[in-house]
Amino acid sequence: MRSSLEEADPAAAPTPAPAQAEAPASIATLQESYCKLCSEKSQNINPFILCVLQKVDEEIKKGPKEGITLSIAGNNRLIPVQKVTAEDFCILSKLLKDNPYINGLDVRYNLINDIGAHYAAKLLQKQLYLIYLNLMFNDIGPEGGELLAKALHKNTTLKYLRMTGNKIENKGGMVFAAMLQINSSLEKLDVGDCDLGMQSVVAFATVLTQNQAIKGINLNRPILYGEQEESTVHLGHMLKENHCLVELHMCKHGIKNCGFHQLCNALYLNSSLRYLDVSCNKITRDGMVYLADVLKTNATLEVIDLSFNRIENAGANYLSESLTSHNRSLKALSVVSNNIEGEGLVALSQSMKTNPTLSHIYIWGNKFDEATCVAYSDLIQKDRLKPENTDVEPFVVDGHVYLAEVSNGLKKHYYWTPTYGDAYGHSSNSGFALVPVGQNL
Repeated sequence: MRSSLEEADPAAAPTPAPAQAEAPASIATLQESYCKLCSEKSQNINPFILCVLQKVDEEIKKGPKEGITLSIAGNNRLIPVQKVTAEDFCILSKLLKDNPYINGLDVRYNLINDIGAHYAAKLLQKQLYLIYLNLMFNDIGPEGGELLAKALHKNTTLKYLRMTGNKIENKGGMVFAAMLQINSSLEKLDVGDCDLGMQSVVAFATVLTQNQAIKGINLNRPILYGEQEESTVHLGHMLKENHCLVELHMCKHGIKNCGFHQLCNALYLNSSLRYLDVSCNKITRDGMVYLADVLKTNATLEVIDLSFNRIENAGANYLSESLTSHNRSLKALSVVSNNIEGEGLVALSQSMKTNPTLSHIYIWGNKFDEATCVAYSDLIQKDRLKPENTDVEPFVVDGHVYLAEVSNGLKKHYYWTPTYGDAYGHSSNSGFALVPVGQNL
C-alpha cells in the first residue's frame, strides 16, 4: 500500500510483499524513530519527511499491511516540499534498515547526490525487504553510480532500480553492466537519460545475452557519436540470443532505417520481447517495410512505440496491411507525430475493423483531415475503440467532426505525474498495464 502523499510512478503499482502483522504497540513509530535519529545526529528535522512518515504510521496502525512504498518525491506539488539532501537520506537509511513494512522507496527529484548514493548503497546491503528504489534525477554521478552498482553484487532482494536522469556517464554505465553479470535478482533497470556512452551500451547488450533475470531495461538517450549505428547492431544481436527480456526502451538512439533493419531481423528469432520502444528516432517509411514483415510472423510483440519518427502515409499503409491480414498479437501501437496524413491514418483505422486484438492506438500530432476524424469517431462510437485506449476524442462543430487531444498514452507519466487524478490509471500508462513486468514495472 502506498502513502497518500505519494507521487505516482509511470508504471503500475508495485506487487505487494507478503502481508505483515500489525506493529506491536511497544515498537516506536517511524516518526518517533526519525525524530530520535535526528536528535542523536544533531540534524534538523525535515518537515516534509516527517509529514510523510506520519501518514505511513497511520496506515500501519490500521492493521496488517501489505508492502508499503514510502514516497518522498521532491516534485510533490500538493504540500510544501523541503527536498531531501544527502544528510536527510543518511537518517532515512538508518530508519529503514530492517524495517519489515517498507518494501519500496521513492525519492525522485531530490538532492541526494553521490554522498547520498553512499548511504543508498549501504541501505541496499542491509535492507532485506526493499524491492523498489527510485533515485530518478538526484544529481548522482559516476562515483555514486559505482557505489550503487557494487552494492547490488550481493543484494538479492531489489527487483527494480530507477536511475533515470542521473549522469552516471560511461564509467557508471560500465559498472552497472558488470553488475548484471553477478546479480541474478534484479528484474528491471532504468538507466535512461544517464549520458551512457557507446561503450556502456555495447556492454549492456553483451551482458544481456547471458543474463536470465532482467525482464525490462531502459537505455534511453545515450550519448552516441558517429553514423554507424553500432548500438542497434549489438542490441539486435542481443535480441537474437536473449529469451527472457520482455521490455526494451531505445528512445533517442538515432536509429535510422539500416539500424532498424538490424533490430527487425533479430525479432524474427526472438520469442520473448513484448514491448518495443523506438520512439524519437530517425525511422522513415522504408523502415516500416521491415517491421511490417516481422509483424506477419511475430506472435509475441504486444506494444510498439513509434512516436516521433517519420513513417508518413506509406509506412502507415505497410503496418495497416500486416495488421489487417496477418498479425493477431499486437495490442497497442503509437504513431504519434509521424507526419502521417489522412490516407495513412484512415488505413490504420480500417485495420482495427478486421483485427480483433489491436485495442490501443495513439495518433495525435499527425495531419488530420475530415476523413480521419470521421473514421476514428466511428470506431469510438461503435465501441470498437474505447475512449481510454486512444489519445483523441471526437467533437462536432457546425456539422463537422474534429478530434481533440486527451491525456492518454503508453507512458504519459514517465517523467511527471498529474497534480490530481489517477496517476496509475491504465489509460495514461497503457504500455506498462498491457505488459506488466515484475514489481512496480
